Amino acid sequence: MKNSNLIITGARIVTPLGRTARKGKDMDELFDEYGSIEITEGKITYVGHDRPHLPEGYQVIHADGKVVLPGFVDSHTHLVFGGFRPDEFIWRLNGDTYMSILQRGGGILSTVKATREASPSSLRNKTEWFIHTMSQMGVTTVEGKSGYGLDRDTELKQLEVMQSINFDPIRKVDIVPTFLGAHAVPTEYKGREDDYIDFLIREMLPLIKQRMLAENCDIFCERGVFTVEQSRRLLRAAQEMGFGIKIHADEIVSFGGSELAGELHALSADHLLHASDAGIRALADNDVVATLLPLTAFTLREPYARGREMIDSGCAVALATDLNPGSCCSGSIPLTFALACIYMHLTVAEAITAMTLNGAAAVNRADTIGSIEVGKQGDLVMLDADTPNVLPYYTGMNAVERTIKGGRVVSHRE
Repeated sequence: MKNSNLIITGARIVTPLGRTARKGKDMDELFDEYGSIEITEGKITYVGHDRPHLPEGYQVIHADGKVVLPGFVDSHTHLVFGGFRPDEFIWRLNGDTYMSILQRGGGILSTVKATREASPSSLRNKTEWFIHTMSQMGVTTVEGKSGYGLDRDTELKQLEVMQSINFDPIRKVDIVPTFLGAHAVPTEYKGREDDYIDFLIREMLPLIKQRMLAENCDIFCERGVFTVEQSRRLLRAAQEMGFGIKIHADEIVSFGGSELAGELHALSADHLLHASDAGIRALADNDVVATLLPLTAFTLREPYARGREMIDSGCAVALATDLNPGSCCSGSIPLTFALACIYMHLTVAEAITAMTLNGAAAVNRADTIGSIEVGKQGDLVMLDADTPNVLPYYTGMNAVERTIKGGRVVSHRE
């Protein structure tokens, strides 16, 4: 990635600290001081008081008291897909449920058809539009899942689109690719779910590993999709091959996905709208990041995940958008902050930690991104305000003035 040398002076620097996820009450603790940040060849080389003399060879931004945060990490999205599904949004408004739409051939399976038919160039163009929009809202790293192919060639096509964007030296956002071949049961395997899991283990995972197309493996562990035992079998096989593991857990009903995530020491368990008390304890006890997606609860008109209780129970909580073509066609970082604070009762500091360092931990990158510390990547967000409280206060409105990726200003709102 092309990097630059940059110094920001006079900033209000607000950041969690550390190279692992912050848990429980520690999520509310932020470094908050005025000073300068120096980025050299894309890496942070100085954080501290303003200095009277600045080195040559650096672009200088005088922040004048504006808040500077770590770049936001959107750690759960489905941003590579064909088609859109606005009609299903209206069906849900008229009373259809997520599972009823899926059972009649809509939902994920509808997008599977469109994605199988889409060209790589059309998928890349759409993905780049999403990335451009995300960058304007402060996102510097995004997790992208496959899962709209459910066959060999289309799953590979989705992952290759993400890889091609990551190869761009002037990209605005890094994509962390996750293989989600077990997003649904393809029609070709209906009634033969175990055979499909076998196919993923024996054919897809080794091929994806060989081609270095994904870092993580995920599965939709849910009643009517994949069982806990099927999920355990796939995720254990992925771990043995060196993938990080993640799990869509307890979104529709309490199903044991959170407990499985704890058992397997997954990177993250995601959704968790119906996670049990035992599941929450399993996440906290086993250092699994609880990735919460308030936009999805909002659009599905479902109860929000118990974010406050999870933090009070010692969990590390991350926030993400769940951008996808069906249940949540939104990548709005501003609305995510607002919903997390208003309805899940996170403090502003906790929400910042959840969208930065803990999001980084959810994609296994907390050692390189997610906080403003010497040695980490120079990914920053500058707000057009002198307080971070505008993040939920500007409800659904963008407070980001500049987004900085590896020392380069990649988005600037005048």
